[in-house]
Amino acid sequence: EGALAREVSERLGARVEVGQLISFVNHPYEKYAVDLYLYECTLLDDQLHCRAVKEYAWVTSKEMEAYSFPPVDEASMSKLLGEG
Repeated sequence: EGALAREVSERLGARVEVGQLISFVNHPYEKYAVDLYLYECTLLDDQLHCRAVKEYAWVTSKEMEAYSFPPVDEASMSKLLGEG
């Protein structure tokens, strides 16, 4: 949870309050596996100051269908949207 708050701060320049764990996905690749934890967070800042992210968007759940995600993220997004 601390690492998540630090990453959001470093990459988006924003402070978040990390809430409950929403889902966990383990995605195996050929030579390694990725564990992805999805947390509910509360944004504590009004404005973001992106430092390490080229593009981002705040979207509703319905709007997320317009975006493509890598396989490991796709599984998490499906769980988030109640599809998995």
